[in-house]
Amino acid sequence: MTAPITTEPDTIQVSAAHAEVWALVKRTQAGEIEAFGSIYSRYFDVVFGVVYSHVSSLHLAEELTSEALLRALEHIDGYTYQGRDFGAWVVTIARNLVRDYYKSKYYCTTVLVEDLRDCADESRRADPVAAAINALNNVWLRDALAELTKEQRQCIVLRFLKEYSVAETGKEMGGLNESAIKSLQYRAIRSLRRYLPPGVIAW
Repeated sequence: MTAPITTEPDTIQVSAAHAEVWALVKRTQAGEIEAFGSIYSRYFDVVFGVVYSHVSSLHLAEELTSEALLRALEHIDGYTYQGRDFGAWVVTIARNLVRDYYKSKYYCTTVLVEDLRDCADESRRADPVAAAINALNNVWLRDALAELTKEQRQCIVLRFLKEYSVAETGKEMGGLNESAIKSLQYRAIRSLRRYLPPGVIAW
């Protein structure tokens, strides 16, 4: 996603409130990367707060915040002052990153969860499965599932939501043997627990 770029005005009149940051921007544009370090420190917490309010995962919020600031650095030569604080530009970049993240990972997981809920309702599965599906509504678990590989996510869905046996899961996943499924399941659960608070999942 290309960072939004402002249009160069004929005359730049920087307000006193923005003068310090604009000076850092101009120094960065002139090649003083150290100046951007000051910008990074100045805006990290602000951008992080915006991102974290949307993703609910501390680790992911930190990654997206850093990425937003790095993209700002990549495109800073095209940035010009138009009366707003520089942080507003970086926040726009961050929001675009959050949107792209949801498109690429979160929504594909959410759609899968909704399909499984419908399947569970139709088949009237037992309470443990219903509980697992309900747990998927928790934003922490959805975000954690989105961090898994496609194969790990499929293994979790088949084993714990559709209640497939190890052998059935292997067959569904292209003929993997039981040892491979058990190993994949172990890695998937271990990965999930890295992204979850204690007690969110009992698998």
